[in-house]
Amino acid sequence: MQVDKKSILTNLFREWCGEELSEWTPLPPSGSYREYYRMKSVHKQVLGVYNSDKKENTAFISFTEHFLSKGLPVPAILAKDEESDIYLVEDLGDVTLFSFISAMRQEEEFSPMIVDVYKRVLDVLPEFQITAGRDIDYTKCYPRERFDKQSMMWDLNYFKYYFLKLGKIPFDEQALETDFNTFIDYLLAADCDYFLYRDFQSRNIMLKDGKPYFIDYQGGRAGALHYDLASLLFDAKADLPPQVRTELLHYYIGTLKKYTEVNESGFVQMFFGYVLIRIMQAMGAYGFRGFYEKKEHFLKSIPFAIENLKWLLTSVTFPVKVPALLEALRQITVSKELEAIGGAHKSGYRLHVSVNIFSYKKGIPQDNSGNGGGFVFDCRAIHNPGRYEQYKLLTGKDAAVQKFLQEESEVESFLTNAFGLVKQSVELYTSRKFTNLMVSFGCTGGRHRSVYCAERLAAMLQNFPDVHVKLHHVEQDK
Repeated sequence: MQVDKKSILTNLFREWCGEELSEWTPLPPSGSYREYYRMKSVHKQVLGVYNSDKKENTAFISFTEHFLSKGLPVPAILAKDEESDIYLVEDLGDVTLFSFISAMRQEEEFSPMIVDVYKRVLDVLPEFQITAGRDIDYTKCYPRERFDKQSMMWDLNYFKYYFLKLGKIPFDEQALETDFNTFIDYLLAADCDYFLYRDFQSRNIMLKDGKPYFIDYQGGRAGALHYDLASLLFDAKADLPPQVRTELLHYYIGTLKKYTEVNESGFVQMFFGYVLIRIMQAMGAYGFRGFYEKKEHFLKSIPFAIENLKWLLTSVTFPVKVPALLEALRQITVSKELEAIGGAHKSGYRLHVSVNIFSYKKGIPQDNSGNGGGFVFDCRAIHNPGRYEQYKLLTGKDAAVQKFLQEESEVESFLTNAFGLVKQSVELYTSRKFTNLMVSFGCTGGRHRSVYCAERLAAMLQNFPDVHVKLHHVEQDK
């Protein structure tokens, strides 16, 4: 039976806040089958969610309520209609950790500021794993209460059938099955009585006012501490440099020691085993979503995952004999078919979006791509923090200015309208393989409102897989 999602969500929104819905914006699809909608009225803004998987909804709602009771930064559930598979959650904005680091790397490869944000994330991770994990209701876990032998075998078979077979990698099936069992027994020697978030990666971490918030933990279950850390540090497209991974690994261990005793050398050795099973699980997902479902975004992650695998195979010696498994992994790293996929996506189509910041005193920027068109947004309609002495020497990148704009201006309504127009063009341009789009934000001095709006748009556009964003501070270049 077809569900009238918009009608049910609209009614739930009205019951929750007593206001009529004025704006309804579907968000770009992600790796799951859940559907998200940004919903706004005059005074309220939330995300509406539809998910037909009732058990997954039960897990998400139960875990959220538990995490909130522990003071953890997760989105509040504001209203729910569980019978209709629908609920409203707090809107944390558009800036994910992934979009943040992607935007930052446009200006500087891997700055200390990015590392500091990762450390803030790792400061919170043990709170989920240990503090909340002590008394969370594991009976609500879906599809399984523990990351046990059965769960691991599901992941490894996912990798075997959707990546090795579809990627045309040769292997001895019986020998590989034997090695899977040996490898799993090795991993299960770790203490597995903590909360395992399961998909702890950069697209599931939101940044709001500089603070990390956490989403998409409905697949959580009991497991080892190492897995979530592996998920974060070997997140394929985040592409952390090896020296940064090492620094963050030891930072996490130092943080963990505040909660429990840690055998550091033993932890590090076991960590790389969990890195390997996480890479294989991710490759299974890339194979299913990419090779099988033909979703380009997932194919683009394969080259990064292979680079992680190459590093692991040349840098780590595993204290367990799994020759068939290691040979299959080696075959992945030398596969001509996979190399061709990597080459196609490294040099393939991208829409280049130039996001400009300018002062109307100096004139509107010119489009040098030769295509013309695009958007110019006049931010002078927004309350100007530059009128106040305490903000004059700051810019839209400074937290104080951002707080002012969020609380004392009409910026969110302005950005909703601007984002809607830009997203419409981006979706059309990518479907038709257009290559350039220019978007410019101008204000009086090109320092406060225009900077804030341009940074927000650039972060939002990082969530589109075929889009390359370049921020251009026109006033800084004159």
